[in-house]
Amino acid sequence: MTSLVLPTNADIEAAARVLAPVAVRTRLVTSPALDALTGARVFLKPEVLQRTGSFKFRGAFNKLSSIPEAARKAGVVAFSSGNHAQGVAAAAQILNMPAAIVMPSDAPVSKIERTKSYGAEVVPYDRDKEDRDAIARDLASKRGATVVPPYDDLWVIAGQGTVGREIAEDFASLGIVPDMVSAPASGGGLMAGIALATKAKFPNAGLMTVEPYGFDDHARSFSAGERQPHRAIGRTICDALMASIPGEITFAVNEKNGVKGVTATDDEVAKAVAFAFRELKLVVEPGGAVALAALLAGHIDARGKTIAIVLSGGNVDADLYARLIQ
Repeated sequence: MTSLVLPTNADIEAAARVLAPVAVRTRLVTSPALDALTGARVFLKPEVLQRTGSFKFRGAFNKLSSIPEAARKAGVVAFSSGNHAQGVAAAAQILNMPAAIVMPSDAPVSKIERTKSYGAEVVPYDRDKEDRDAIARDLASKRGATVVPPYDDLWVIAGQGTVGREIAEDFASLGIVPDMVSAPASGGGLMAGIALATKAKFPNAGLMTVEPYGFDDHARSFSAGERQPHRAIGRTICDALMASIPGEITFAVNEKNGVKGVTATDDEVAKAVAFAFRELKLVVEPGGAVALAALLAGHIDARGKTIAIVLSGGNVDADLYARLIQ
C-alpha cells in the first residue's frame, strides 16, 4: 500500500504567499447577541466575504497556481455542486486558463450561473445515477487537462488551510488562546487545513467538524478510527455538504490532529441562516451555516469557552434564502 503524502503547515505558509495578492483577508468578527445566547466568547470567520462567496477560492487558486506553465493551456476540469466550481472558475479566469466544471443538474441555479459567469464551461450530470469523478477524469484525459479535486489534494488543502492560519494570527494578535475551532465538513479539506494551521500555533485547541444530520461520515469515521460512509438517503438543504465519505488525505490529517465531529439538523441550520441575517447582517448559505447551527443548538460544548466558528460560504438561491429567513 502506498503511503499518503500529507500536507504540512509549511505548505500552508507557502499557499499564504501565493494567495496574498488575490484572496480576501477575512477578519474575525464578534456578536454580543451570539455570546449572550451561547455563554461563550465566539469569533466568526466570515468566508462569505471571500472571492466567489466561499473559502473554496483559496484552495482552487493555490492548486491552479501549482500547475506548470506548459500544462496550463490544456486547462482544468473540476467537479462540484457549486462553491468549488466557482472557486476553480474564478481562479482559471485570473490565470487565463480554460476550465470545465462537472456540476449536478440539480445544483442551485445561482451557483451554476455564477460558475458560467467566470467563463467556465458547465457539464451537467445526474448525481443519483452518474459518477462525477469518472466524468471529470474522462473529460480531462481527452483534453489533456488537469483535474482539480474539491478536497483530497495537497495543494487544495494547503490553500484552505490559510483560513486556519488567519484565525490563528487574529487570535495571537489579540492575545487570546482559543479553546476550539469549528467548521463545516463535506470532504474534510477545510478542516484538515485548519487543523494543521491551528495546531501549529495553539496545540491544545480542540477541533470540530459539523455536518448535516444523517450526512455524518466524518463523525462516524472519527468514532470508528477509519473512513466510514454516511448512510443518508435523500437530500439536505446543505447542498454543499453531501460528500459520501471523507477524503483519504483529509481523514488522515484530521484524525492525526484529534478532530471530532457533530451534526446539525436542517431545521437547526435554517434557524442559523436566519440568525446570521437578523443579528450578523451576513448572508450565509445552509452549508456555510452548519457549524453556527450546531453552536446555537448546543451540540458544541462552548459555554465559558472561546471558540471560532467558520461561516464557510454565502452562495444561496434567493427563493430558498427568502424561505429560510422567515
